[in-house]
Amino acid sequence: MSDDSPDLSLLARQQRQLLSEMGTLRDDLAVLTAIAMRQDGTMAALLTGVRAMHAQHSRLANRVRDIEAHQDG
Repeated sequence: MSDDSPDLSLLARQQRQLLSEMGTLRDDLAVLTAIAMRQDGTMAALLTGVRAMHAQHSRLANRVRDIEAHQDG
């Protein structure tokens, strides 16, 4: 072997480091995916709540309109 060839122990250490970093990235990706999925669920629940509030306000507006029409008539 020539003097400029890499040492096998160096290659083994670098490979272990890469595998460790890949595991860390995999864990980070799992956490970020869970956060994104939770946000998606939160937005869906928020939309349902806004629709319910809109229906509630519409019913209230109809009742007020009916009361005002009854008082004018």
